[in-house]
Amino acid sequence: MLHTSGGPPPDPRRVVVGPLDLAARVDEALAVQALAFGLTDDEIGVRRHIVLRHMATPGARSLGATTEEDRLVGFVYGMPNDRTQWWSTVVHPYLRQEGLDNWLSDSFVITELHVHPAFQNRRVGRALITTLTDSADEPRSLLSALDTDSPARALYRSLGYRDLARRVQFPSASHPYAVMGAPLPLLR
Repeated sequence: MLHTSGGPPPDPRRVVVGPLDLAARVDEALAVQALAFGLTDDEIGVRRHIVLRHMATPGARSLGATTEEDRLVGFVYGMPNDRTQWWSTVVHPYLRQEGLDNWLSDSFVITELHVHPAFQNRRVGRALITTLTDSADEPRSLLSALDTDSPARALYRSLGYRDLARRVQFPSASHPYAVMGAPLPLLR
């Protein structure tokens, strides 16, 4: 059972970051994302199809953070950016307005990164994103995050990501996002 409250926090040394067959463990991953990001059951259903479609994309890669009992407590996945994909078509006008649409070429996009709340602030997210991007052939990385001052944005900034565009509105998203970019390899 995962740590919830009371008692000692989980020991991050007992969490291993390694390859993840995300398609096979999509429901576990989405359960982590639901807790970390606050998703409804309907949103989980929609995202399940998106994750499975993404993992069939050439170059898509994923990593998981698991406990000794093989419980998934975090995951990350990404892929080389494709300007024809939905995400790129949405962020392109925002980046073009800033004169930074060249970032959409030759970039590795972090599509999702989520860590179970009981394992946050223990360097699990940092290990996931740095390990994944270390294997990227592209010279830079992109991601989008809620446009608020959050622990996630602080993590991304500490790794070298900077805001490329803010107040990016994705269809059906109730809050604006920031698009962030960093040269690879990420800072340590």
